[in-house]
Amino acid sequence: MDERLYGEVLALMDDLAEDTSIPRNIRKMSSDSKEKMLNEKESLDLRCATVISELDDISNDPNVPSHGRAAIYTIISKLESLSKS
Repeated sequence: MDERLYGEVLALMDDLAEDTSIPRNIRKMSSDSKEKMLNEKESLDLRCATVISELDDISNDPNVPSHGRAAIYTIISKLESLSKS
C-alpha cells in the first residue's frame, strides 16, 4: 500500500468533511467514508471500491457545489490509484 497516497485520500476526505460550503449530508458521507477507509478488517481493495461507489453516487446530487464535486472526483481518482497499488 502506498502510505503517502493513503494519507492524501484521508486528508482530502477531512477537507471535504470540514468545508461548510458543502451540504451537511455530503460532509457526513465524507466522514463516514473516512471511517470505512480506516477499517483494516477489510481488504484495501474492498474499502476503496465501497468508498468509490458511495462517492460516485453522491457526486450526482444536484445540491453539491462544483468545487465539492471536483473534490469528490479527485478523491475517487486517488482511490482508484490506491486500489491498484
